[in-house]
Amino acid sequence: MARLSTIKKPSQRSELLNNYKVSKSTFAFGLLIADSILVSLIIAYVPYTKIDWDAYMSQVSGFLEGERNYSDLKGDTGPLVYPAGFLYVYTAIQFITGGEVYPAQILFGVLYIVNLGIILYIYVKTDLLPWWALTLLCLSKRVHSIFVLRLFNDCFAMTLLHAAVALVLHKKWHIGLIIFSGAVSIKMNVLLYAPPLLLLMLKSMNICGVVTALAGAAVLQILLGLPFLLSFPVDYISGAFNLGRVFIHYWSVNFKFVPEKIFVSKEFAVSLLIIHLLLLAVFAHHVWCKYEGGLLNFLSSRFTLTKMKTSLSSLVSLNRFLDQNSSFQNIRNEHIATTMFVGNFVGIICARSLHYQFYSWYFYTLPYLLWRTPFPTLLRLLLFVGVEACWNIFPSNIYSSSLLFCIHLVILWGLWIAPSEHPYQDMKISSATHKKTR
Repeated sequence: MARLSTIKKPSQRSELLNNYKVSKSTFAFGLLIADSILVSLIIAYVPYTKIDWDAYMSQVSGFLEGERNYSDLKGDTGPLVYPAGFLYVYTAIQFITGGEVYPAQILFGVLYIVNLGIILYIYVKTDLLPWWALTLLCLSKRVHSIFVLRLFNDCFAMTLLHAAVALVLHKKWHIGLIIFSGAVSIKMNVLLYAPPLLLLMLKSMNICGVVTALAGAAVLQILLGLPFLLSFPVDYISGAFNLGRVFIHYWSVNFKFVPEKIFVSKEFAVSLLIIHLLLLAVFAHHVWCKYEGGLLNFLSSRFTLTKMKTSLSSLVSLNRFLDQNSSFQNIRNEHIATTMFVGNFVGIICARSLHYQFYSWYFYTLPYLLWRTPFPTLLRLLLFVGVEACWNIFPSNIYSSSLLFCIHLVILWGLWIAPSEHPYQDMKISSATHKKTR
């Protein structure tokens, strides 16, 4: 890529860039093949450890026997705490595998490769990392374990989430939102992506488009939960969408250094939620909406009271208003990936408890985030190794969790000081907006 600066003819530069992307795609395909072999060896030779599989199968069995009260769908780990999509996915897995672990491991091995393929596609599409850095996506001992040695539902949720991101990169917002909703129906951590996703939707679509996309996502949630909503709605909503769960201090990877009394307190949870919302607002105002003059200026341009009053004065005016707002600029892939990955990472930092399987929530975004920082490559690699090392210490302790928290903060600081990327394909900026961002 360094040679591009010495090539003056646009045709020659474009040809070299295309060849570079082809070579990166070829390298990514090679990684898929190599990791497929590694996954096969892990399944064949590394002992499986049962954690939640028996509980999953017990909950599925209760569902298949006709139980529709979420409070009574239980396993050896307690009542079911995931939305209805989880039940449908693991019912299908039980049907395919007969509830046996070994064929389920093979199925999850295939899922691992599918997920890796989607992730590699996103990285090639955004073209931020050098080709060799894609290797980092295949080097996590913990993530391999989460997929093929633990069989957690996080694997399906994150695979669907990554598929939704890939669709959004192609500006397929409506189908992307439906896939996103499907991921939420398996595990609610996917909602960490919701605030940045909504902001991107407002940038890319008119109000009508945003509403219809959100409606499609909501309809899917209703359809999936319908058997339980019609029978025991309160039990389903309170069980599947419980945002106030208190996690066990022993299993926390990120806040083990916090005394248990504080860790389980409501005040600690509320404080983290406030910090989470403040960080999102700060990044949205100063980074993600920098070229629109800040978050408030961007939102006011979308929801100006004068425009709303004028548009609602008659049906003709309403149509004109929607038409005027339908020609938004095309968002760059790098801006989409950066906004969504950073938004999720902010939520990771502020999560009260990260269990070992939760590493899959953000591991695949780590190389991207590190290369968005202005840090030298050696520091990026050291931070990557540091995160991976902390997640492979079992059980976690005050030192490993403190180190992980500090590394997270360093990465967040690097993302904050990183040069802002222009969000749109059209590089023209109005003089008024430019003055506000200078």
